[in-house]
Amino acid sequence: MKTQYASEERGIDGNKKVKGHKRHIVVDMMGGLLHVLVHAANLSDTKSACAVLQRAKENYPSIKAFSGDAAYRGTAVNFVDQTFNMELHISQRIKDEWAILPKRWVVERTFAWLNNFRRLSKDFEILPATAENMIRIAMIKLTLAKCL
Repeated sequence: MKTQYASEERGIDGNKKVKGHKRHIVVDMMGGLLHVLVHAANLSDTKSACAVLQRAKENYPSIKAFSGDAAYRGTAVNFVDQTFNMELHISQRIKDEWAILPKRWVVERTFAWLNNFRRLSKDFEILPATAENMIRIAMIKLTLAKCL
């Protein structure tokens, strides 16, 4: 996520050439937020996923499996296998063209819901903790709207 101001823990994502933060979320099958982590963009996805998956499993011990995209191969897969004795399912590309990947669309849909909030469309926050809390507040609003 591109940041607008000089913020703490800001880095450059080498793949996307964006200076800012990365957002990692763990959601349930309905798209409800279980855990969120915001950090500098220069940290690798596969290593950062370990922290977010660890916290999600601590807070929700009934989780049976995790799914992720190809960015989480390697360290995250080994971490989930060794720490939780579970499998981290990695969705692979089906074709060389655009296609809906099984289960991955749930996370992408949640990110799309979050991007509808002006304050989350870009990262305006200086502290990563504030960015995490803004995501939580947005998800509370979305969850309440679904209940009514």
